[in-house]
Amino acid sequence: MNNRTIRILVAVSTIPILLGLSFWGGIPFLLFILLIGTVSFYEFSEMVKNKSTNVNKSLGILAVALLIANAYFQFMGFQLLVLLEIIVIFLVELFRNKGSAIQNVGSTLLGLFYIGLFSSTIILIRENYSGSLHYNDGGLLIISIFITLWVTDSAAYFLGTAFGKHKLFPRVSPNKSWEGAVAGFIFAIITMVVLNAVLLSFISLADALVMGVIIGLFGQIGDLIESLLKRDAGVKDSSNIIPGHGGVLDRFDSLIFSSPLIFLYVQYIM
Repeated sequence: MNNRTIRILVAVSTIPILLGLSFWGGIPFLLFILLIGTVSFYEFSEMVKNKSTNVNKSLGILAVALLIANAYFQFMGFQLLVLLEIIVIFLVELFRNKGSAIQNVGSTLLGLFYIGLFSSTIILIRENYSGSLHYNDGGLLIISIFITLWVTDSAAYFLGTAFGKHKLFPRVSPNKSWEGAVAGFIFAIITMVVLNAVLLSFISLADALVMGVIIGLFGQIGDLIESLLKRDAGVKDSSNIIPGHGGVLDRFDSLIFSSPLIFLYVQYIM
């Protein structure tokens, strides 16, 4: 089977599980996001080895898991947890003696905030959605975010392939075009408007439009940022753990990067 066939088969078999976990919420969804966060951090720590950097892998994975778990259980104030994690990372680095301490600490903290902190907002969107009295509305919102991201990615790829003539960021991702990016952005907004009528009746059309803009813009920026990190590290994919799709970070980079913006909008503006 060619790579595209494998990608389709994997997507068809896993999407129902992902959507089911999103709707179910609770501990199953928490475990799913913990898997995304910790595996993504592991992939990130492996990538930066190519830059002669030794991320504190075990401590970083634990720190990421604690940030995500704390978003669900609220066992500690967020600021206190972050401060403690930063202090511990610095203290442990004193005894590691593995190359550049600046690079090691800097990369560990980058992975912690980029992956751990950003991933924790997915839990906050799902569990702490304050726009409705119904618990499953948070699940419908997460499902809508996933669907919109997939439509954005597909529109950008297929329409960019068909009509793309102007390179978007050739230094970072030479195959992406402005035409594809604009198509992805437009389809993100259209998708959220449609989902507002089908799944998200508990939010206003204006809120759906804003979320479509956030996903269409920052979802694609998140993909570019991960491509920037991979290119700097000299790797094609974050790993090969998902057949035909690369790594976990490759598959969820857009979700990880756009979720904080959606959370801020839902929490403080809606």
